[in-house]
Amino acid sequence: MKENNEKSDNLIEKVKKMMSDYTQATGSSICIYDSDCKPFFPDNFRNDNPEKTICPYCNTTDCNNLHKNSINEAIKKGGLHIYTCNMGLVFWISPIYTNGSFSGAIRGSGFLQERKKDVDIFANANNTHNVSNEKMAEEAKERVNSLPKADDEKIQSLAEMMQICAESLSSGSEDYHEILRRRSEQQEAIKKIIAELEKAYPENTEKPGYSLEKEKILLNTLRKGDPLETRRQLNELIAAMIFSYRDQFKYMQLRTTELVVLFSRIEVGPVKNGSLSLEINNQCLKLIQDSKNTEELTDILHTVADRILSNITSFRGIPHAAALRKAENFIMENYTRKISLKEIADMAGLSPPYFSTIFKEEMGENLSKYLNRLRVEKASRLLLETDMSLSEIAACCCFEDQSWFSKIFKAFTGISPGKYRNQGGGIIRTITENNLSQAFRKTLKK
Repeated sequence: MKENNEKSDNLIEKVKKMMSDYTQATGSSICIYDSDCKPFFPDNFRNDNPEKTICPYCNTTDCNNLHKNSINEAIKKGGLHIYTCNMGLVFWISPIYTNGSFSGAIRGSGFLQERKKDVDIFANANNTHNVSNEKMAEEAKERVNSLPKADDEKIQSLAEMMQICAESLSSGSEDYHEILRRRSEQQEAIKKIIAELEKAYPENTEKPGYSLEKEKILLNTLRKGDPLETRRQLNELIAAMIFSYRDQFKYMQLRTTELVVLFSRIEVGPVKNGSLSLEINNQCLKLIQDSKNTEELTDILHTVADRILSNITSFRGIPHAAALRKAENFIMENYTRKISLKEIADMAGLSPPYFSTIFKEEMGENLSKYLNRLRVEKASRLLLETDMSLSEIAACCCFEDQSWFSKIFKAFTGISPGKYRNQGGGIIRTITENNLSQAFRKTLKK
């Protein structure tokens, strides 16, 4: 127990230090939650956070539930969740994991929705929140309107920064955020198909059941090595199964097992680590038996399909080279704007988790760090070759603001942007765009 308490205290100290940097860089207010979802505000953080400046004027009793429910929503997504309260305050929250278990969360706030009008906020303060007299109402309005407004793009950027912090604070579960995000995307796609099925098959009508014809189409698509069509067909089959046998989980486990076995029989050529069938029998089938819900079954099927697709394409001698070449072109054209793993993976024709895996294997670092290297390299050139201000360079290189730019730049180069400019450059620990391109080409020759 003592060891667990020490680990928890160490984690909290790491969170406090990182969030102190975050709040200084972004001007956000911070709240930290422990594993029981109990909140606290470190003493050295901003004293003008919404809970201290505005919430005393609010008599709403379910704010704690709002934040707890949002934490649960973030856990389901495997990452950030953005939401607002009735006063128009915007919040964003990201979970932290230790060895695959939830160990806390970090929450940012301090901004109003840009589209919220003063009159709406005043009405909320007067009516929804029961401000008792005119003086208090005016004071509440003044405090609310003293907060800066932020558009959706800025809030999204602040939330993504916090997600990066949360992922770096998580330990023993480097892929856990990605797993939950992947499952969330799968479920969103399946929910849309189920919604269409509900329209096509109203209550008290016979459900479509499990389609052997769809199964046959899926297997043929998988044999062709078509990733996008395979995922679409697989989602349609899973959605029909969930819709038709919602209360028969054991049946769905059985069907999943049969599908995995059928997948394993597809001829994909040599497999690096022995027989794919043997691997499936030893790992996936046990996972199916241990699964507790349809989300886990869905993820197992997608994982097996992706593994087979990767082996089919690798055997044909295409993919790693072709996929990374497409990725290189797309990244070089777009790295000065916000681009996601999904965008790049889609452009390469691979699933996000598989692309992430081969990218890290071939390049020796994850995509986020790689993009920051490119952006720091561009910034270093602009510092020496132009008279642009630091804030202008930060915006040009896709950094949220000057503070965040300085922090990332120093992490890669060891010195601040200002010092780098004053010294006329010098040796920095970054890879030039040309060298990055060479790194790609070296990978493509393997």
